[in-house]
Amino acid sequence: MHIFEREVNGHRYRIAAQSVWDAERGRSVARQVVLGPAEPPPLADLRATHTVGTRGVGDVRALIWVAEQLDLVAHIDRACGGVGAKGGPSVGELAVAVAIQRACAPGPKRELGEFLDTSLPRLSCLPGSAFSGQAFHRVAQQVTEHQLEQAQVAVAKAAVARFELSADVLAFDTTNFDTHIDTQTPGELARRGHAKSKRKDLRVVGLGVLVSETGHVPLLYRTYPGNGSDQAVLAACLGGLAQLHEALDSGEARARPAQRTLVRDGGFWSPQLELDLDTAGYYSLISLPLGHKAAEEALQMAAQRGAMKPLSGKLSEVQAARIRTTVGELDRTLVVVESQELLAGQKRGIAAALRKAKVELRTLEGLIQKGRISRSRLELRVNKALAREHLSSFVVTTFAGSETAPTLHWHVDAALRRELEKTRLGRRVLCTDRHTWTTGRIVYAFRGQWKVEELFRKANKGGVVPWGPSHQWADGSLRLHTFATVLGLMLVSLAKIAPGTDASARQTMESLAEIKVTLVRTTTGGAGRRPTLMLAQELTTEQRRAVKVFELERWAPQLFHV
Repeated sequence: MHIFEREVNGHRYRIAAQSVWDAERGRSVARQVVLGPAEPPPLADLRATHTVGTRGVGDVRALIWVAEQLDLVAHIDRACGGVGAKGGPSVGELAVAVAIQRACAPGPKRELGEFLDTSLPRLSCLPGSAFSGQAFHRVAQQVTEHQLEQAQVAVAKAAVARFELSADVLAFDTTNFDTHIDTQTPGELARRGHAKSKRKDLRVVGLGVLVSETGHVPLLYRTYPGNGSDQAVLAACLGGLAQLHEALDSGEARARPAQRTLVRDGGFWSPQLELDLDTAGYYSLISLPLGHKAAEEALQMAAQRGAMKPLSGKLSEVQAARIRTTVGELDRTLVVVESQELLAGQKRGIAAALRKAKVELRTLEGLIQKGRISRSRLELRVNKALAREHLSSFVVTTFAGSETAPTLHWHVDAALRRELEKTRLGRRVLCTDRHTWTTGRIVYAFRGQWKVEELFRKANKGGVVPWGPSHQWADGSLRLHTFATVLGLMLVSLAKIAPGTDASARQTMESLAEIKVTLVRTTTGGAGRRPTLMLAQELTTEQRRAVKVFELERWAPQLFHV
């Protein structure tokens, strides 16, 4: 967006202009919109002055600034072949507009135009009414999954190059979101599966995201049917991972290919997937399931006296043990990590689960005394009561009696509980083929995977860029909506990086949202239309820094003099 001044009929006005590519005409088309007078404000009679509203500046402008730095709209439009409403916004403009709306004022697509009109900075010279829900859904049915994938890779390359992101370590994880799609509505994405929200009455859409180590910026994502498996999702990403690998090398201007590492949790373990990642050019770092044979051997080694040793530097509170062994037929380094925070959380979970299990076991004892339960039913309910939080490993149960007159004896074995806390609780087993890395580097790299979970919390309802509640009814709309949501997460993450402060993403967006201008209408006592002026507020030190970084004075010159 280019802003300049022009004189019309003896008065100067500020004008915004943009150039967009018209695929039908095969040439660029210019758009212009008048922002307002550029002349000094006239003297006003304060007695005849009143406010007529406010306009947001900070949060929307910050995200538009990031989008401009990445040339986001152009990258998306090129990847999607110029798809867009005739005479209206392109797919890139729509996607970025929805992304900014999700980050600043989450709401339905029918409110998108109104949201854009209530903000002083403009994403496009088109009026807000052009950004309608109907335009979004029409465009969504034209865009293919392959085009959105190409757009992701191009945007990731631009983000790494412009903001100098370190992408040598990439973390991957998955989640899913509830939809409100009726069971009879056709579609491939919304399926009934294991919902993270614990609801069983809604169809869900899966989302897998790959983020950078620095800034935790989303670089690649996949939507998948809600009943799909985690391993299948990552396997389906391998093609995109290979393209991303090459694009990041290009974005970082590397002469030789980088040695990148993919970090993920135990739900993605598969020997074949390990080999496939190696073929795609990635090293692997994963948290093995504790029930895995290699993990159990590593835990036994770590339980020996003196095996666990404290790390140095920022990880001095962490203890770890290391061993190089074979996992199946793969040569791997295993690191057992002890986390006091994880241990405390698991102890709380065990205590809560044990209280519930004791209530259930005493209830079963009462049913036995009354002769109202069979032995097979008794065993089933006991196993179910002890299935959570390692309870079966230290709650000892003994069944006896006949099918019609069973008996049950149980007790909590304190020695077994202490052994569990000593050998398993609070511990993770990390598995990697990065044999040359130090133990501290392996542990630090895995901690980045937790940031993906934080990213998902931002995308859940009430988060910084919520995915839902979503009322999309077709696969195309779901894909474009998810693309815009992840795009919003990227914009927020980069907007957090740009000022160079220690504030969180939520704190950054809240501070930016407070930067507004008040519109006042006054009279000069002369003939003509009453002018509307903008008054700036008092700014904090952080907000003044944001004014400079995000160039807010382009849209509200008054802020520069506050």
